[in-house]
Amino acid sequence: MPVNRNALIRYRTIDNCLRHKYKKWTLEDLIEACSDALYEFQGIDKGVSRRTVQADIEMMRSNKLGYEAPIIVIDKKFYTYSDKNYSITNIPLTNQDMQVLTEVADLLKQFKGFSHFAEVNEMVSKLEDKIYVQKTSATSVIDFEKNDHLKGLEFLEMIRKAIISKTALCFTYRSFRARDESTFCISPYLLKEYRNRWFVLCLAHKKSSPILTLALDRIVSVEKAETEPFRENISLDLGTYYSDVIGVTKHPGQKDCEVVFRIDHENAPYIITKPLHPTQKLLTETAEGKIFSIRVILNYELERELLGFGCKLRVLGPRTLVNRIKENLAKALECYEKAEEDI
Repeated sequence: MPVNRNALIRYRTIDNCLRHKYKKWTLEDLIEACSDALYEFQGIDKGVSRRTVQADIEMMRSNKLGYEAPIIVIDKKFYTYSDKNYSITNIPLTNQDMQVLTEVADLLKQFKGFSHFAEVNEMVSKLEDKIYVQKTSATSVIDFEKNDHLKGLEFLEMIRKAIISKTALCFTYRSFRARDESTFCISPYLLKEYRNRWFVLCLAHKKSSPILTLALDRIVSVEKAETEPFRENISLDLGTYYSDVIGVTKHPGQKDCEVVFRIDHENAPYIITKPLHPTQKLLTETAEGKIFSIRVILNYELERELLGFGCKLRVLGPRTLVNRIKENLAKALECYEKAEEDI
């Protein structure tokens, strides 16, 4: 059954709302969300009618589109899914869907090889692999890095839209170090991925250190800040903000430095073929191994990266980092020695 674009936008919007576990959705809330989505994606400023959204809900509940969405009403007012893991995005693709995806893959393949579209190569490979698996019911032939249990991805689209529309948000957030949740408003500027985790670079409106990088998997809930205006970015170069760092831990004004390390000959090819950082340089070669340098900010992620090579890598400078690595290795050795005593 063919579905027009506006209806599809409404279905996806209703689905996104009902998957949001931290808010109760009335019919009026769903109408407003659908109206906002149509304005954002289609430029339609005429609000969606109550009858249209009610018909959309009934269509999603039916099997006409293959959704059979378990939409229920609680307290005769609030809409939600009875199955908390349900989403219309999880249902099998139809033949029509497959045809559209194949056409999209064929279109994207035309851009493979162009330097301006370097990211397209991986995108096309992922898309073609999904199409192959769906059509043949075979096992995927490409195993991309992923984390199926990653939390916080449900907030990704809302934050992305807020960045584009310059909308302030209110987060309920709990860091790993905090005992309790805290709620505060932010102006989001940039989404950043690192090792399959997502972060948002933002300005906190009422914090002593206003520039923050917050992990999406520590967010409890997100909503639009109704009374807080968006605060424009006037100090950060978003295109280069993370260029001098491994990972995401960084504070405004923090200076980078030259980090020098030696790695043995056996493991040097791993460093050469996959540099730790774009600034990596080969300085010299000794009987013990090859000596490299990178220019980055000192942070936790850098230490973890270097410690990952164990005894194969030795940090030569700066002295501050050498001492930090030695402390970590000493604690690791102490942990193993203590474990031996307990056996």
